[in-house]
Parts: sequence; structure tokens; C-alpha cells
Amino acid sequence: MRGRPQRATQSGYRRRATHESFVIDRTDSFITCDTFGAMSRRLELITIAVVFATIDIVYKLAMHADYHHARSRFAAFAIGAVVVGLVVFVPRVPSRIALLGAAIAAGGALGNLLSLFVWSQGVPDPIVVEGASRGIAFNLADVFAFGGDALLLSAIVVHGVRRRAHLRQPV
Repeated sequence: MRGRPQRATQSGYRRRATHESFVIDRTDSFITCDTFGAMSRRLELITIAVVFATIDIVYKLAMHADYHHARSRFAAFAIGAVVVGLVVFVPRVPSRIALLGAAIAAGGALGNLLSLFVWSQGVPDPIVVEGASRGIAFNLADVFAFGGDALLLSAIVVHGVRRRAHLRQPV
């Protein structure tokens, strides 16, 4: 049968589809796909974050650290809030690079958060860079958090510049 395609109704009879019914169907499927897409992106972010946190914890366990830095309960709460914020909000941005940056940053924050509970002296800093008169001590989680934040912010800026016409639309 040529012409417009037919659709089955609830009673099983077929009727001719109108343009509006296709628009509604496409919109419904888009909303469903977007919901599942955000959930799979969240799962992807969490998986990558756990991998980076595991790398950090294994490195801290394998390397001896002469330096430790203590964190307060407030800092632990703030780190947890940052991780939750990254997992909740970043998957809504349609950028794979932003997702990767958020996952790396969340992995670094998670590594430092877990270190607070594993080591009684504080978070170990096994990497030491010494200068002529002073030095700096840090760990892989710090590197992951800094690098992930830089990648995330860069990706968000690029995303905004590429879609600047959409930024002016009312919400």
C-alpha cells in the first residue's frame, strides 16, 4: 500500500498516521533515549572514576610516602559533594571530552576521599618534586583532579563557543 504509512491502534485496527502523530512519537522516543543516554553516560563516568581512583590507591599502597596531609571532616564532605555533583550534572552535557574530564576529576577526588579513611596519618603524598630551596609533595589523585578539571573546563568552553547561538535562547 502506497502513501502514508499505517499505524496499529490499541484495538488492533490500523489507521493512517498523521504528521502530528509522527512528531509526538519521535519526541517520545527522543525523551526516552535521552533518559537512557544520560544514565549510561553516568555509568560510564562512574566506571572511569573508579578506575582512576583504584590506580591512585594502588600507587599509594605500593610507594612509600614521607609526607602526608591531613583533611578535616568538612573537606571530606566537600570532596564527596563535588563527586556527586560531577556524576549528576556533567552527563547532561553532550560532550564526550567533558565526560572524560569529569570522570578523571571524580576519580582523583574519590582517590583522596578513600585515602582519608585508609591512612590514619592523612592522605599520603608519595611524589616529591624538590627545588633549590623548597619542594612540593603530591599524589596521583591530585594530578588526576587537576588534569580532569582542566579537561572538563576546556571542553565546556569549547562546547559553549560552538553552540553560542543556543546560549541566547530562553530556557
